[in-house]
Amino acid sequence: MALVMIVDDSPTQIHVMKTALEKHGFETISATSGSECIALAREMRPDLILMDVVMPGVNGFQATRTLTRDPSTQSIPVVMVTTKNQETDRLWGMRQGAVDYIVKPVTAAALVAKAQEVLRRSMGGLV
Repeated sequence: MALVMIVDDSPTQIHVMKTALEKHGFETISATSGSECIALAREMRPDLILMDVVMPGVNGFQATRTLTRDPSTQSIPVVMVTTKNQETDRLWGMRQGAVDYIVKPVTAAALVAKAQEVLRRSMGGLV
């Protein structure tokens, strides 16, 4: 099954998302900062990254921009999963290279459905 990286500085959020995804057969890894995400993405090559925005150090917008401009990681779809719910935030996230944008709180069902949808698009229907 697909490998999904969860990037969030909240252990609770990571646990909730990890539980929902693993219950539906996804493998997961997690990072608690943008810089950790970048390093781990280059090493592990996940199939999807679920990216929080508000994190200390390298934030989710910066990490997404780095990943989507790096030839070694640019094919990994990034979905922003954040409490930032302004239209300008959504537009900025998409401009950094995110393929989708979800506002927290998100239900487990909606998170899993979004992961499946994005992976289906990026993997040519293999999920």
